[in-house]
Amino acid sequence: MDKTINITLRVWRQAGPKAKGGFQTYKLENVSTDSSFLEMLDILNEKLISERKEPVAFDHDCREGICGMCSLYINGHPHGPDTSITTCQLHMRKFKDGEVITVEPWRSAAFPVIKDLIVDRRAYDKIIQAGGFISVNTGGVPDANSIPIPKAKADEAMDAASCIGCGACAAACKNGSAMLFVAAKVSQLALLPQGRVEAAKRAKAMVAKMDELGFGNCTNTGACAAECPKNVSLSNIARLNREFICAKFQD
Repeated sequence: MDKTINITLRVWRQAGPKAKGGFQTYKLENVSTDSSFLEMLDILNEKLISERKEPVAFDHDCREGICGMCSLYINGHPHGPDTSITTCQLHMRKFKDGEVITVEPWRSAAFPVIKDLIVDRRAYDKIIQAGGFISVNTGGVPDANSIPIPKAKADEAMDAASCIGCGACAAACKNGSAMLFVAAKVSQLALLPQGRVEAAKRAKAMVAKMDELGFGNCTNTGACAAECPKNVSLSNIARLNREFICAKFQD
C-alpha cells in the first residue's frame, strides 16, 4: 500500500532579481512517499493554481540526474538530505510525517535570483567559455583515440568530467567558491594529452574569470565535495592549484 505523509513547506518566494524575498508557508497532505521532490512541488503548484495563486517557480529539465538544473537548497543541503543525487532524484520517503521542509535557491553572490527558486547560473558558462575547451588541432577522432592513455589517468579524467555544473559546490561553500567546478573542468583536460597543449593558458584564464565573476576563495573545508551529487573529488582542487602555479612560472 502506498504510504503518504503530511508536510509543511517553507518556500522562498521572490518576484524578481531586485524584489525583496521571503519565506511563505504551505501545507500539503497525503503526499506519496514514492513521489520525487519535484513531483511534490508539481502537486503544490497544482494546488496553488486551483486556488488562483501564483505557482512557485523552480528550475528543472531532464529529471534524470543528468543536467543539474534542479538546483534547490533543501533543509540546509544542496539537492537535499540524501547523498550523491540531484534534487530530481530525491524522494519524499527521505522525509518524516509532519516534517517542516525549508526550500531555498542557491545562495551565492555569483548566482543572482531570477524568481523564487530559480537562479542565474550563467557564471559557470562564462568560466567554461574562458578556457574549458580544446581549440587547437589535436587530430581527428580516430587519431585522438589512437593516442595511448594510461587507464588510471583516463579514469581520473572521466571522474572529473562527471561534473554537471549544477552549482551545488558554490552553494555549499561558506565563501561561495567555484573552485571544485573549475578544478573538475581543468582536470578533465589536464589529465589527457589532448589538453596539455593549452594547459597553462586554460588554468590562468578560467581562474581569472572565476575571480572576476565574484566567486569567493577556497579555504578547503570540503563542503563542496561532500555535497557534490556526482562525488567529484577534492583532489581536483589540488591539481588545479598545481596547474595554475606551473602556468604562472611559464609567464
